[in-house]
Amino acid sequence: MTDAPDISDANTEDAPQPLVAHLMELRDRLLRAVLSVLVAFICLFPFANDIYAFVSEPLRELLPQGSSMIATEVASPFLTPFKLTLVVAVFIAMPYILFQVWAFVAPGMYRKEKRIAFPLLASSVLLFYAGAAFAYFVVFPLIFAFFTSVGPSDITVMTDINSYLDFVLKLFFAFGVAFEIPIAAVILILTGVTTPEKLAKKRPWIVVGCFIAGMLLTPPDVISQSLLALPMWLLFELGIIFGRLFNQRLQSGDSS
Repeated sequence: MTDAPDISDANTEDAPQPLVAHLMELRDRLLRAVLSVLVAFICLFPFANDIYAFVSEPLRELLPQGSSMIATEVASPFLTPFKLTLVVAVFIAMPYILFQVWAFVAPGMYRKEKRIAFPLLASSVLLFYAGAAFAYFVVFPLIFAFFTSVGPSDITVMTDINSYLDFVLKLFFAFGVAFEIPIAAVILILTGVTTPEKLAKKRPWIVVGCFIAGMLLTPPDVISQSLLALPMWLLFELGIIFGRLFNQRLQSGDSS
């Protein structure tokens, strides 16, 4: 008489391992994120030149009469709008990408953590967009008006399209990250690293740090440095306010 097969062993072998399951889920969510960028890029690429014209408008409208932007490299007329369109595709797909990150991380979080983490995640996206919009609508007209007016009178301004794109992408990123200061302050407070009172006492050092960051992240002119440093300081104050509100909400939730 033959022995019956051990059903428990068979089930153990067929059951997926937790690590493998997590890796497969991570792979699927990364593929979805990449696919969202690809779809956005395919939809936007026919309008690549229009997108570049929109981004370069703050400078082009300030160029002297008879002057224009130029391309100093053979492939720049194609590669520069291509690169900008890819960046814009990532920019547009970012909410969906962060949703995939949230869907992967959320199952391992407590309910109280989810109530705090999701608003912070959504706020971080909105603040990054707000920083980029502030750079385009407020900072660009001011700094380009300054740059095009202080040069020698016998020098014609004709900016290379690739150099301009690198310049504005740096500013977009700098202002987008700078506008995340309230989120960073709230996270530091909620994790217990510091308190709103301690952050408020360090305000003079924060103000100095904002101007140093403005000096490092922006072009070497006082206007763009101040336009980055002042919003960073105001956003730091906003982070203290929201940190206090979130802290009080957590404490009231624990007491109840």
